[in-house]
Amino acid sequence: MLYILLFILFILLLIVLIDVNQKNHTLKRNFPLLGRLRYLAESLGPPIRQYFISNNREELPFNRSQRTWIYASSKGQNNYEGFGTDKDIYSANFIFVNPKMFPFRILKGHINHTENDPFFIPCAKVIGLSHQRRKPFRPYSIVNISAMSYGSLSQQAQTSLNLGAAMVGSFHNTGEGGLSPFHQKGADVVFQIGTGYFGCGITDENGVRQFSFEKLEELVLNKYDKVKAIEIKLSQGAKPGKGGVLPAKKNTPEIAAIRGVQPYTDVISPSFHTAFSNVRELVDFIEKVAERTGLPVGVKSAVGDLEQWHELTDIMKNENKGPDFITIDGGEGGTGAAPPSFADHVSLPWVYGFAEVYQVFKSKGLTNQVVFIGAGKLGFPSEIMKAFAMGADLVNVAREAMLSIGCIQAQECHTDKCPTGIATQNKWLSGGIDPTLKSVRFGKYINTLRKETLEMTHACGYEHPCQVKMKDIDISCGDNNRTITLEQAFKYEKDEVAYSSMEGLHDCSYLAGLGKNANVLNKHA
Repeated sequence: MLYILLFILFILLLIVLIDVNQKNHTLKRNFPLLGRLRYLAESLGPPIRQYFISNNREELPFNRSQRTWIYASSKGQNNYEGFGTDKDIYSANFIFVNPKMFPFRILKGHINHTENDPFFIPCAKVIGLSHQRRKPFRPYSIVNISAMSYGSLSQQAQTSLNLGAAMVGSFHNTGEGGLSPFHQKGADVVFQIGTGYFGCGITDENGVRQFSFEKLEELVLNKYDKVKAIEIKLSQGAKPGKGGVLPAKKNTPEIAAIRGVQPYTDVISPSFHTAFSNVRELVDFIEKVAERTGLPVGVKSAVGDLEQWHELTDIMKNENKGPDFITIDGGEGGTGAAPPSFADHVSLPWVYGFAEVYQVFKSKGLTNQVVFIGAGKLGFPSEIMKAFAMGADLVNVAREAMLSIGCIQAQECHTDKCPTGIATQNKWLSGGIDPTLKSVRFGKYINTLRKETLEMTHACGYEHPCQVKMKDIDISCGDNNRTITLEQAFKYEKDEVAYSSMEGLHDCSYLAGLGKNANVLNKHA
């Protein structure tokens, strides 16, 4: 016992000597050993607040109620709540869906109540049809996986998401990090072209990444036959106007090979494209990519100044050229790391940014020429209803998808120390993920999300969410005890989407089908 006590005293003395002789931390130097307790308390603060102090509605980005709903939905558990809502329904911007006196009638044999897929909600529009692309397609699901690169997420996380997407018919956006093997597990894919041109570019003699049509064609036409569209990333919500960084320690030989860069080097994406530098050149680039691949091509952007959106829509109206889909990314989004100055203040939140861009397209009569995709904390039934009422045709989810496969919102994405193994390249941490199990959980989350969205749609008297109007959704004005419709709040009316019936969408030749793993989810239902 004495030896153990002496050993402990020796360790404590050693720590004291280390603290006194270091110069990086004044607190530890002035108060050796005791100063370490302050840093320990600081590190334990976030989890203590998360689990013991914060109530169900306090936390951000996702509060406990939201996370609990996703967790329960992904596990097929009871996601109901009893004894009434605990939400502050009088708070500003609270969403109220206006039900009809007589909901949409579900008759025997209705397409949504087939044995194959009772949660069937495809996109009401066909991507690429208006610009006559050679390979237009109609997404099978209105909810899909937003852009998350292999590198930011682990291979087990990407595999889980792709397998799950194949089960429920969602497409999987690759993010700007290239088309990895883990994006090729059976789901439809949207290939994203970022400023680093990873997987579709070369590094010139000056070390600058340049786009290569040859590499793009080889990738999307020969490597994986489920690449359905191409998305050009102009900016992302968390850090518009700023390029991404993949630290050297995360840039493994496998990731480097996929991206076409040197391993164990910092990979910095520039803030601008070298393939084009203005709206005119962007449109020409889109048309050339679409011509050479035959695929629909869209753009993803955060929203701020609208001048160039007006320029884009003028070209589209006059020449019938331009993007086949527009992904609007909200400033509140972001699965990757971003400087707080950008994440907090640069670009508009989704609801404001989307409303402004949609009105630009509406003023030019172009809303039905493109498919609008919303991204930014929209992975909940009420948020989807609001998004569709405002004019969205599809919704992409990222962090909600991560939560469905085990993310605990530890907010360690930027440290490579994600405790659940999702946002890390640490082999030990990511090895804890079982894609066979987690893929089913993602699939169940998507099916629950579509099911409840469909039920809310029926309550409003409609068959498909594309029919929901802005007058069908109210938002609270806060402390003045009033609600107003989305139409009153944003001062525009959504253009009607051409729609006949769900059966007509099911029989459409452009419809992308369920993946090869669809039967797996049915076994776990």
